[in-house]
Amino acid sequence: MSIAYILHLADNALVLGHRNSEWTGHGPILEQDIALSNISLDLIGQARNLYQYAATLIGNGATEDTLAYLRDENEYKNCLLVELPNGHWGTTIMRQFLFSAYQHPLYERLSDSNDENLNAIARKSLKEVTYHLRWSSEWVIRLGQGTAESRAKMTDAVNDLWPYTQDLLLHSPEEKEKWQERVQSIFKHASLNIPADVKMISGGFEGKHTSHLVEMLNEMQHLQRTYPGVEW
Repeated sequence: MSIAYILHLADNALVLGHRNSEWTGHGPILEQDIALSNISLDLIGQARNLYQYAATLIGNGATEDTLAYLRDENEYKNCLLVELPNGHWGTTIMRQFLFSAYQHPLYERLSDSNDENLNAIARKSLKEVTYHLRWSSEWVIRLGQGTAESRAKMTDAVNDLWPYTQDLLLHSPEEKEKWQERVQSIFKHASLNIPADVKMISGGFEGKHTSHLVEMLNEMQHLQRTYPGVEW
């Protein structure tokens, strides 16, 4: 497994974990506020494990912190989907579902990897992602089958996020069929439609990101860049 791909997996988890953490204290009800905060912690934990592994392969003094805090946006390899703004609750739910539906078959496959380090990370992460997928799937269905307003907002969320789903799967073709099957199944239960004739947007793996990632990194990396090497 290449270092670039490991960083891709780590960046996906870190960026979405940070995005989800922005909901902490702002969730619609306390129970779901806590649930999404826990998903954030899971994703950031996955990112740490992957960055630590990448750092051992890179050498030259690289650490999980230098990889997370001292790279510029064009060095990040995450898919564009995870860096998009949270929007309303339905948008965040839809983004998490689309990502978890990809991550679940990915970690199933990597759990059988000959790479012992990646195998161990995938096995641990799979237990977490199984919950993430179930939680987000249930919410997609609940909101899709809810009120006229909730269904309209979920439809808007699908339309807004769908153009970025190609970027999610470009470097994991093995997961594409399972991802499509899962998405079609949940959308059917939620009475939601997959948009047609959409212009797809990609480029995250190559470092071509939206301004949203730049803004996020400016906030996330501020302390480390202002006080290099700072420790608590």
